Amino acid sequence: MRETRARGRTAANNATVRTVFVIGPDKKIKVTLSYPMSTGRNFDEVLRVLDSIQLTSAHKVSTPVNWKPGDDVIISGTVSDEEAKQKYPNGWRAPKPYIRIVSQPS
Repeated sequence: MRETRARGRTAANNATVRTVFVIGPDKKIKVTLSYPMSTGRNFDEVLRVLDSIQLTSAHKVSTPVNWKPGDDVIISGTVSDEEAKQKYPNGWRAPKPYIRIVSQPS
């Protein structure tokens, strides 16, 4: 029965989805990126996501939209102001009370 349904299908008309999985050392999926068959995968985005995952796992920060390595980051909300003062003695910018922006830590 399956053979009947598959008859006539080709790579050109079989609407596959291509997915990229990033799996961390803890064996948990960190990111999935899905693309239609007609769209190539964005390798620059995969590298950007890997850089962000490595940075945010090593430091208590988040990366904002369109972040690229070397851009400013956001101090995680779980970090108290006292802890942030110790970690970032030069201070931070706070456009909103809940957003504290600092240079990317190294």
